[in-house]
Amino acid sequence: MTDFLYEVGRATGIHALMNSPWGWPTVESLHFMGLSLLVGAVGLFDLRMLGLARGIPIGALHRLIPWGVGGYVVNAGTGLLFVTSAPDQYLFNPAFQIKLGLMAVAGFNVLFFYRFVFARVREGEGEAHAPRSAKIAAIVSLACWTGVIVCGRLITYYRPPYHWCWWC
Repeated sequence: MTDFLYEVGRATGIHALMNSPWGWPTVESLHFMGLSLLVGAVGLFDLRMLGLARGIPIGALHRLIPWGVGGYVVNAGTGLLFVTSAPDQYLFNPAFQIKLGLMAVAGFNVLFFYRFVFARVREGEGEAHAPRSAKIAAIVSLACWTGVIVCGRLITYYRPPYHWCWWC
């Protein structure tokens, strides 16, 4: 897999871009901006469902969610640039693997929320309290995104050799 990603990076110019003087810092800055949009929008919505800022209607904060989705798209794109430019430093890294796992859990949580919970949240728009299921979804979301941030920072502290990851 690492050889394939290296080839993709070289063939598409991603490797050259990321190893240019401004490539990595620019993409890293975009990654942080995307994360700010994502966690800012989704985090505010989750905190409101947990009861913070009850004077703000949930629907008003829900209108920010497309900005969070946009942030996620930016992060997915920039993340692919990172992985493609140095696959051996990511694929075998336990912090990266946990980060991907937490992103998957957050994704399933979003699907669950919009499939089974959001209609009740929307119906109770005028109420100060969100349903218990919405609060659980909010806790899972906040925990996952906090874990994603922590693991993202830990990636740089674990620069494993190929054999380092015992479960790969």
